[in-house]
Amino acid sequence: MIVAIDGPAASGKGTIGKRLAAHYGLRHLDTGLLYRAVAKTVLDAGQKPDNAPAAIAAAQSLDPSRFDEATLKSAEVGEAASYVSAIPQVRAALVGFQRSFAVSKPGAVLDGRDIGTVICPDADVKIFVTAAPEVRAQRRANEYRASGKTIDDATVLADIRQRDQRDSSRSASPLKQADDAVLLDTTALNVEQAVKAAIAIVERAKKR
Repeated sequence: MIVAIDGPAASGKGTIGKRLAAHYGLRHLDTGLLYRAVAKTVLDAGQKPDNAPAAIAAAQSLDPSRFDEATLKSAEVGEAASYVSAIPQVRAALVGFQRSFAVSKPGAVLDGRDIGTVICPDADVKIFVTAAPEVRAQRRANEYRASGKTIDDATVLADIRQRDQRDSSRSASPLKQADDAVLLDTTALNVEQAVKAAIAIVERAKKR
C-alpha cells in the first residue's frame, strides 16, 4: 500500500505520516527533508539557496544518510529549502529516489507537497492535510521554542505565508490538492484526533 500525504508547512502531515506508517507497518519518508538536505549542502558550501547550479549539483549527489534530522529542521534551512525546491532540475533529480522508496516492500507513506500529484499519482490513498496559516505558524513557533530557539510569532507567520505563496505558485510541481485526494483540515484537531481522522480515510480507501 502506498499512502501519499501532501500539504503546506506545519499542517501536521509529517506527524500524521509517521503515525500512519507505524500503524500499518509501512516505511515512511518525509520528502521535505530531501530538499532540506539539498539546501543545507548549498548553504554549507557558502552559496545562496537560489543558486541553481549549486542546488542541482547538490541534489544529483545527495546522500540523505549524511544528515541529522534535527539539523535540517532549523528555520534557516527550512527557508532555504523553499527556494531550492522551486528549481525544476532539483525536483527531477530527487524523483527517482522517492518513487523507488514508495514501491519498496511492504509499502510506504510519503509526505510532501507533490506526492499525490507527481511522485505517486497512482497511490492507493491520497490525503491533503491543511490548517489555517495562523495555527500552522503557532505550531512551528512552538517547535522552535521547544528546541531552545528564540523566535518571533509575527516573523514565523510571515514566513509561513511566503512559503505558501512560493510552494503554490512555482512552475515545477506546485503544491495543490490532487483531484482524488481527501482533504483533512487539522486546524481544530490535536495530534490524536488528526491521526484518527487519517486512519479513517485509509480504512475507507481500503474498503473501496
